[in-house]
Amino acid sequence: MFAQRFRTRFRNLSTLARTTAAVAAVAVVAGSFASGVADAATLTVNVAARGNQRSTWQDAFDKFKKANPDVDLKVSYITEEAYKVQMSGWLATDPPDVVSWHDGERMAYYAQRGLLEDLSADWAKNGWNEQYASVKEPSTYKGKQYAAPLGYDAYGFFYRKDLFQKAGIKAEPKTWNEFLDACKKLKASGVQPIAVAARDSWTLAAWFDYLDLRINGNAFHQQLMAGEIPYTDARVKKVFTAWKTLIDSHYFMDNALSYDVDSIAPVLVNGKAAMMLMGTFFSASFPASMKQDVGFFRFPVIDASVPMAEDGPVNVLLIPAKAKNKADARRLLAFMETPQINADLARGWGTLPSNNKAPEPEDAISKVGFQTLSNTRGGIAQFYDRDMQKEMADEGMKAMQQFYSDPSQIDALLARLETTRQRIYHK
Repeated sequence: MFAQRFRTRFRNLSTLARTTAAVAAVAVVAGSFASGVADAATLTVNVAARGNQRSTWQDAFDKFKKANPDVDLKVSYITEEAYKVQMSGWLATDPPDVVSWHDGERMAYYAQRGLLEDLSADWAKNGWNEQYASVKEPSTYKGKQYAAPLGYDAYGFFYRKDLFQKAGIKAEPKTWNEFLDACKKLKASGVQPIAVAARDSWTLAAWFDYLDLRINGNAFHQQLMAGEIPYTDARVKKVFTAWKTLIDSHYFMDNALSYDVDSIAPVLVNGKAAMMLMGTFFSASFPASMKQDVGFFRFPVIDASVPMAEDGPVNVLLIPAKAKNKADARRLLAFMETPQINADLARGWGTLPSNNKAPEPEDAISKVGFQTLSNTRGGIAQFYDRDMQKEMADEGMKAMQQFYSDPSQIDALLARLETTRQRIYHK
């Protein structure tokens, strides 16, 4: 009897041991699986953002996390100039899962090198072909879409209405002669007519873009951006000559090369300058108390025979080809591209929604920008450093800073740029 009870107890203990071992094994496997899921569900995102843009980004990311609690979202905010320097290194080595960037040539540069995920299926699946039809072309490289568009900017002149009134300027300038007259009156009233954050060279590129678009038109401008026209062409010199007139007349602010976009706003807020050529996003830099005193007008006509074209650069999100969590990256992009989120981002940044189902902007300046781009017949350019190869753009903007410092050297500067163009484009 004792022996039988012993054998029964032994079998029970053995069964318990085997069960315990099995449970432990399952726990180990489950733990390993859970760890793998946690790793897979981590979604890393890098975005370029100025200080006043972060809260808008973060609000959208918080909404995504609330709708997708299983995703561990990790966002890194990086200043724009540092971001531009680091972007190539990220994409080529160990990139985050999603990055913010620019459309046009800047996007195509990386798509051409196989560093971006093809999003064509996402465009079809999510209805982006219809909702983002107006910005599909700059999001495309060789027939495939690699970018998810966010907002885009209209460019024009922010101006202080009170300073215009004080100087006796009765209306927004619509022609170049009216613009020059306004500059003359502002200077006579003791106000610097034009602020420019020349330390950020792309702000000077906006001036080149618009003078070229107004003098030579968008078709010529795009040929120049593509490296098909020599910089020594008389039409390019005409652009710099018109620009030189403004510099020689001291219509630009003093020490402009000391200011970047983040430090320029107080110059206008404090009334030290009256105007600034900039994208609609800059409206977020003005305190709410003075927005009623700030207006926005289109870059004036220089040659009435040239169709009016505009800069309308598109900001985008990309998935790097080497991203580790592409599934959740696609979930984030699909969320950010919905009409309401697209509109929320645009409103927070002072830009324009690129989703055609998003509500029109309510902000007065954004409305002007929206109407400007909606009624443009001469074409929409992406912006100087987004419409051409990066190396050529960098050399061109460096030359613009040199020109701003010494506008007497136009011929030598254009000769150097032409040598650079021939080297880069082999033409």
